[in-house]
Order: sequence, then C-alpha cells, then structure tokens
Amino acid sequence: MNIQMIGIDHSVASVEYREKFSFTRTRSREAMEAIRQRADISGCVILSTCNRTEVYISSASCGTEELYRMLCAIKGLPAEEYRPFFVQRSGIEAVDHLFHLAAGMQSRIVGEDQILMQVKEALSEARECDCTDKVLEVLFRMAITAGKKVKSEIVFHKSNSSAIGYALAQLEKQGYSWNGMRCLVIGNGEMGKLTAMALRNRGAEVTVTVRQYRSGVVQIPPGCQRIHYGERYECIPTCSLIVSATASPNLTLRKEEIESHPLTGPKLFLDLAVPRDIEPEIATLPGCTVYDIDSFAISHQSEETKQQLRRADALLREGMEEFFSWYECRDFIPAIQRIGREAAKDINWRMGRAFDQNHVEPTLRRELGDALETSAAKVVDRLLFALRDTTDTATLRACLEAFAHAYPEEEA
Repeated sequence: MNIQMIGIDHSVASVEYREKFSFTRTRSREAMEAIRQRADISGCVILSTCNRTEVYISSASCGTEELYRMLCAIKGLPAEEYRPFFVQRSGIEAVDHLFHLAAGMQSRIVGEDQILMQVKEALSEARECDCTDKVLEVLFRMAITAGKKVKSEIVFHKSNSSAIGYALAQLEKQGYSWNGMRCLVIGNGEMGKLTAMALRNRGAEVTVTVRQYRSGVVQIPPGCQRIHYGERYECIPTCSLIVSATASPNLTLRKEEIESHPLTGPKLFLDLAVPRDIEPEIATLPGCTVYDIDSFAISHQSEETKQQLRRADALLREGMEEFFSWYECRDFIPAIQRIGREAAKDINWRMGRAFDQNHVEPTLRRELGDALETSAAKVVDRLLFALRDTTDTATLRACLEAFAHAYPEEEA
C-alpha cells in the first residue's frame, strides 16, 4: 500500500518540540507544494494542529525516512536531533492511525470535537493547492465519514470536549472561579471564540482582541467586549485571566512589554497556541502564573470511556475495510467504466431497430438515443460497482475478464 506518514504529537513530544514543526496555513501550502514536486510523490497532505503535525504522502518509492528528512530540510532543522520525537507509519498502520485520529481517538481529550474539522481543513488545503491525489483524497474522505459516524453514534462520557473546557475544569479543581472575573482573550479564530464562549458561560467578563475595528467586519461571541489587538497590553492590568489562542507564528505577549505595564493583583496566563503565544519567562514576574497547552494532562480513562472506545473502534474498522476494498479494486475502475460505456452503446444500437420500425423522426431519435445510452451506462456501472463491493478481488477480476470478451477493447 503506497501510503506513508510521519508525525510528531503530544504523546511523544512537549510543546517545546512540537512548535518547531508547526505550520501556518500559508507555510503548510508551501511545504505540501515543495514535497509534491518530487516525481515519485503523487499526493501530499499536511495536518498541523496544537497537538500534532503529520505529513501523509502517496508514493511507491519515497519512504518515511526520506519524508522525515524532507520535512526537517523544509523547517531548516537537524534531522538527527528530532528523530526520537517522530513516529513513522506506512500502509495499513498509517490508514488505521488516520481513521482513529479523525474520530478523536488519538486526541489528548478522547472524542474531542475539533480534530474532525481540522482533518477536513487539511484535505481542503491540499485540494486547493493541487497537492492531493486520488488515493489520499479517498483515504481522507472515508476517514472523515467514519469519524462523523463515531460522533453521531457514540456520545463519549466527558464534561469538556475542547482544550479550553478541560483546562478551565482542571483549574476549577485548584480553586479558581470564573464568575465575575475579568478576562482577556487574545485571538478571534476558532479556538479564541471557543475560549470566549466557555468563559462567558461561566459568568466571566470577557474582552476579545480583534485586528479590524470596523463594526460588522469581525464577529465576536455575544456578551463579549472588543478591543484592538494593539491595545492588549493596556488591558492586562485590569484582568485576572489572560488567554492567548492565535495561529500566529510570533509571540503575542512578551515579558519586557508586560513589565512596562504595572500589574495589580495576581495574573493567570493560559497559552493554548502552538507555536506558543506567551513568552514562558513571564512566569518569573511577581504574581504571574503561566500555563501552556501541555499543562493539563489526562492521566486515566474510566471504564465507561474504555467501553466507548471499543465501540468506536468497531465502527472505524468497518470504514477501514471499505477503504481497503476500494484500494485493492481501484485499478478495476477504468475497466468497469469502459465496459459500461460499451454495453450502453450496444443497447443504443439494438434499440435503433425499434426506432426504425416505428419511424421515429431523426432528431427525436438522436435525443432518445443519447438519453438511453447515458442511462444504460449508469445502470451497468451501478451493477458492476455493486459486484466490486460484494465480491473478492479474484472473483471481480474473473468477471471483468469475462465481460471484456463480450466487449473487447478497441485497438489503438
């Protein structure tokens, strides 16, 4: 199976290392295009989130080690230094990982909701820069479909299905209360909006930074105030919780700037971004505590969660079997389509006699013939694809060879 994958994620690497391999949307496209330039790579998809960066390729000759070195070269990083933090998967193992990933089974928070959308966005980005191929296209689509099925049929027992929800819940166990607390959320992307809504739902007074000030240009969650991004430092002294969750490759908060604005009372900084938004040295300032996305590890799973995981795994296995069936039979598709076309032409020719006998007017005859041929091709295709989906590869091959004798391929 010509599918290769390399990845670095939260299970093997801290945010300090993951952020070195993270991609913005623009950089992700550039990297996919660079990888896709190799003649022996027919498709590439990069998935880059807070918890992972993964590269998938479709190639018969480029192995995972070569792919890893290509990624390090793109990032300008020494390959030997970071190899221990990378996992390499090929073929069935890579397929299995992606299906479980899309369903939230590989996430820090089991069954979390954001990863499915992130997988869809990764496929969309690869499409837009013409970097995917048929194999990766079908693989990702089927993984997304299987992930949706798990989401719809299994409701995981959890009170928080997002990184911010889980982080706030863990901090609440330490005695924090958000009701009435003044909070600043830096970032108005998906994570920023989730954060603002989570705090508002807990009774906090929330201010959100935006980079465009004109009314109607930027949507913010109901009940939140807005300030321009450039005013963030002036807002911090009056806030107790500051959360940063942007997709920026640069720091949003620096120690030097914080020091220049006198602080009143203790400050809790929560960094949900990869690469990190908040300079870690801010934690050395009096009254300042800094958490990053790795600060809230999940240490155990309940027996109920384990049962749900087993049910989810069974559903995902069904989806994977469908992909394996398609992959094994994908080379038969041109033959199926050709036989369908030839059978449709045969039906149209034979119906021509009935048209002649009934003296059908020539223009109407052409219209009826075209419609008949199109419909017949679809019917035959449907029958042959049903045969593909319900028989083993050897039986399908034998059937297509038999049909080919009835409709031999014309010599060029």
